[in-house]
Amino acid sequence: MFFCEMVFMNKLFPAVAAAFVLASLAPTAHAQTTLYQPRDIKRAYAKGTRAADGRPGPNYWQNRARYDITVQAAPPARDIRGRETITYFNNSPDTLKSLTIRLIQNIHKPGVAREGDASPDYITEGVSIDSFAVGGQTRQYNGRGGATAQVIALAKPLLPHDSVRLAFGWHFPISEQSGREGMLDKTTFFLAYFYPRVAVYDDYNGWDRLPFVDSKEFYNDFNDYTLRVRVPANYLVWATGTLQNPKQVLQPAFAKKLEKSMTSDQIIHIATPADLAKKNITAQQPFNTWVWKASDISDVTLALSNHYDWDAASVVVDPATKRRASVQAAFGDSTEDFHSSVKFSQNALSWFSRNWPGVPYPFPKMTVVQGFADMEYPMMVNDSPEKDLKFAQLVQDHEIAHTYFPFYMGINESRYAFMDEGWATTFELLIGRAENGPAAADEFYRKFRVTRWINDPSTAEDLPVITPSSELKAGYGNNSYGKASLSYLALKDMLGDDLFKKCLHTYMDRWHSKHPIPWDYFNSMSSASGQDLTWFFQNWFFSNGYIDLALTKADKTAQGTVVTIQNVGGFAVPVDLKVTYADGSSETLHRSPELWRANQQQASLTIPAGKAVQSVAFDHGLYLDADPKNDRLAL
Repeated sequence: MFFCEMVFMNKLFPAVAAAFVLASLAPTAHAQTTLYQPRDIKRAYAKGTRAADGRPGPNYWQNRARYDITVQAAPPARDIRGRETITYFNNSPDTLKSLTIRLIQNIHKPGVAREGDASPDYITEGVSIDSFAVGGQTRQYNGRGGATAQVIALAKPLLPHDSVRLAFGWHFPISEQSGREGMLDKTTFFLAYFYPRVAVYDDYNGWDRLPFVDSKEFYNDFNDYTLRVRVPANYLVWATGTLQNPKQVLQPAFAKKLEKSMTSDQIIHIATPADLAKKNITAQQPFNTWVWKASDISDVTLALSNHYDWDAASVVVDPATKRRASVQAAFGDSTEDFHSSVKFSQNALSWFSRNWPGVPYPFPKMTVVQGFADMEYPMMVNDSPEKDLKFAQLVQDHEIAHTYFPFYMGINESRYAFMDEGWATTFELLIGRAENGPAAADEFYRKFRVTRWINDPSTAEDLPVITPSSELKAGYGNNSYGKASLSYLALKDMLGDDLFKKCLHTYMDRWHSKHPIPWDYFNSMSSASGQDLTWFFQNWFFSNGYIDLALTKADKTAQGTVVTIQNVGGFAVPVDLKVTYADGSSETLHRSPELWRANQQQASLTIPAGKAVQSVAFDHGLYLDADPKNDRLAL
């Protein structure tokens, strides 16, 4: 999610290492200990479901399901009705006597735990279960527990490597206030988290029963979906997955436009205001059922409208195979920035596929819908209109970047939001530099991702990044976005782009379509780099550090000027030291976070003898300093 805060970092300045000699100040040998592991995480490693080198262990497993969902909407009526069957596969070694069912629409119910106030337009009666069956046997639905995570007992336990078939009929009123989902206007709906689903049962925590509290995010299994959306004639539908029946729901001319867009670099206006006014885009029967399929994906989302424009094109996302992905946009004609949305998507999918993370976009499509959420979903984005086109592109870039984390990598966002928001923030910065230039992108990153944290000395803002997101309110945003992103950028600086990308790809290759946890990332980066990076991860993720460097003294010696740096805040950040010489010339000397490996409290830099040094000062770049008063020394 863009988080109405984002952040990112940079790659710092060209190193002039030749002019820069590092000498560690009396390196205090610090004990190289293993990273703290909670007891439930330790059990997973002991059981062999996860390996010490960062790979899935020999006993790794994860459950999955097959969903067949039919949902009906007929705006302006707010009643959403659905039915579904779920075939749930227990790949675990455990016998399951109960299942946990997610009913996230219950976040709208009065009295449900939320992190903020809710307006009357947000409140509804939540989900009503109209029918329920297990294994073909009709049962009373008796969900116990929280409103958004409910436990149902199974009459017959689900054995390891067996499956169970569930059937639900349900309905709910769509909320008038739209956030991540809801009414966009009276005849435009965005449906997310709209169907009953089986929660994640995993190898380290068991059932995921954390309540959904509306500001935190999600944790889902990888499933196969068939989604049928039944809407009145003249309503268009956009959804996760591939449309199976365009010729049945669209008039021939519009079906041909959609087909052409799948191989077109040029934007095709599938539905314009003039087309919509004629009311002849869809098949002219009382209701049309649009059918979508998506495989090995964590969720499905949809939007529908009888007056949104529809643009589409495609872009090559895998140069080796020439595979293309469809890019589409659905929006009100008066929103200027959305007329550029398909172009933005083409650029984002191409850039992310070829640069960072440098993994070809893994899905067949991306659709951006004009809404209010600035929120990501598999193959879908719900973004607010923006007057500033550059900012609109930046927000869209951030949400599309989430394709990789958490939709390609099955992150538990509820507990470890930094594992996806930190990466999206980092990729947002990197693509922003390509789109708007390094200076503008870095300035945005500093303003939105670093300034608020570094200028806030409150205790909560310095809690370790590893603190579970579910336990945070204050500190959640900075831990998940800015601090995590800075750590990824600092490691990129220390390893260098080539090795860092190799390690990142190793981690992604090992864990895509699976459920990585932070220790899988830490261990993968160490094993893939051939280095013990424990000290770095201990520093950035398990400490109460922040960024504050101090220049304490500069001594002239026969070898040159020895500058002593105190690491007051503790974080292992890159150092850029601007040296101004007596003749008026200057240069900036760069050191990666490797500077702090031996001694994380202080280090010394020797500026080789030669020209007389007049002053030294930090150039912090993205790594803004909590106390700039000690950032300069005159000699």
